Amino acid sequence: MKVVNPYNQLPAHHCFGCSNKNPFGLALEFELQGDTLICVWNPTKNYQGFEGMLHGGIISTILDEAGAWAIQILAETAGLTSELRVKYLRPVRFANGAITVKASLKGRKDRLTTVYVALLDGNDTLCAEAHIDYFVFPENIAKAKFRYPGIEAFIK
Repeated sequence: MKVVNPYNQLPAHHCFGCSNKNPFGLALEFELQGDTLICVWNPTKNYQGFEGMLHGGIISTILDEAGAWAIQILAETAGLTSELRVKYLRPVRFANGAITVKASLKGRKDRLTTVYVALLDGNDTLCAEAHIDYFVFPENIAKAKFRYPGIEAFIK
């Protein structure tokens, strides 16, 4: 099921990770498959580190963006990254095609929710993974302070 980005309707929305208005951004889009959030994205040389490879900072950005969307869709609230633990396992080579990112909730303790995110290359090889802790808010605060529109705005 495709996930709608309701923030793209806001004039000031220029998120590097998900806005369709940022000409330098990633414009990531997501879909929901059961209890997993999925993103398929085709990297370009604009985001290169070493020749032919995706930059490590872009990899961590993608992992964090997918985790933040998992908070909004799967935890149904807004959250801020508290800790991002990334393991770079293999280079992400452009020659291997589109990458797939999979994010799922792994646990919640008080106001922290942990998300696991895996990044696979076009050969379905695990190249990077992250465990990310997000400081999450009650839905009323997420709506008032972070423009969280409610789960209904994402799923049409």
